[in-house]
Amino acid sequence: MKQVGVVLSGCGVYDGAEIHEAVLTLLALDRARVKAVCFAPDKPQLHVINHLSGEKMSEDRNVLIESARIARGDIQPLSQAVSAQLDALIIPGGLGVAKNLSNFASQGAECWVDKNLAELIRQMHKAHKPIGFMCIAPALLPKIIPQQVRLTIGNDPDLGEVIDAMGGEPVVCPVDDIVVDIENKIVTTPAYMLAQSIGEAARGIDKLVTRVLDLVE
Repeated sequence: MKQVGVVLSGCGVYDGAEIHEAVLTLLALDRARVKAVCFAPDKPQLHVINHLSGEKMSEDRNVLIESARIARGDIQPLSQAVSAQLDALIIPGGLGVAKNLSNFASQGAECWVDKNLAELIRQMHKAHKPIGFMCIAPALLPKIIPQQVRLTIGNDPDLGEVIDAMGGEPVVCPVDDIVVDIENKIVTTPAYMLAQSIGEAARGIDKLVTRVLDLVE
């Protein structure tokens, strides 16, 4: 059975992984009869947001523990991920990508990326294994992959300029479609960068998962 790593960044769109995107990814993998192996960094998340009010809360949470909510407890620290044991890798979006897997939310083009995530992605890329990124996650690619990568974050021109300055090649893409960089085996989709409903997000995510699995050698 194929094994696909899924990297989560917490639990909730404003301070962690986008829950719909994460669950839709896990569902698509299960329907394809593929084993999903979930990972998340074992570290404090940047901050906690009240998802009802949008306001910051005065408490501390751990990214791995919060991500375990989505994975129903079946999750490993990102530091333990081994590329040789995975056939592919997928990173759902959510602001946790820009706050916990990196500091893109505050630093933009000058951001750093979590060292364990960067190393895992580089090892997967070096082994010519496919990787899928959705929502805001593709913005990290230019910081990780040395080659210029074709990617999409939807159609945000300002964000596109930042990615272009970082060395990426942003491509405008509708919510229900994907952008495939064949040479680098990287698949991206806008998901909730554009989606107005869970159904809209699902169409692009289903295509991404299907294409990622098709690219597995």
